[in-house]
Amino acid sequence: MKIRSLVTPCLSRALAAFAAPPALAAGGGGGGGGGGGGMSTLAGQAPADPQYTGAVSAIDAGRFTDAITMLEAYTAKSEANAHDADAQNWLGYAYRKSGNYDAAFLHYDKALAINPKHRGAHEYMGEAYLLLGNLPQAEEHLKVLDGLCWLPCSEYSTLKTKVAEYKSAHAQTVGTN
Repeated sequence: MKIRSLVTPCLSRALAAFAAPPALAAGGGGGGGGGGGGMSTLAGQAPADPQYTGAVSAIDAGRFTDAITMLEAYTAKSEANAHDADAQNWLGYAYRKSGNYDAAFLHYDKALAINPKHRGAHEYMGEAYLLLGNLPQAEEHLKVLDGLCWLPCSEYSTLKTKVAEYKSAHAQTVGTN
């Protein structure tokens, strides 16, 4: 039996908050729709770039075109920003929500090249594959998340739910493939 079924969701969230790497704790790691959420800085960290935080706010408000413009400018500012896995993930998310799947996959790939363990990028890429009807690829990202999340994490839970919903909605097609 996996530890996932033994630990209550409340306990796992509390443990995850203590174990979260600073980049995820500051936002951008993402799970379901909007992502990591809060943009407060941790002690000893520089304040977040206003273009980045503005872009995340635009995403939260559903203004994906504005978010893309801000994040493209943010990632073009410096080499460090270009290698910000959270920014690349958010770009992928904003492009996906705008219907530009090619650009979405490009930025999810960049996020995963920078950080192969980026849970938000795996979740969002899995969701994008489901939108395109590619269940096997979505399940691959779910499998990766299962290995990354020792305890239940929102990215795993969200993608698992979406895969189950996809299978239910496409039961005849999934059963014949």
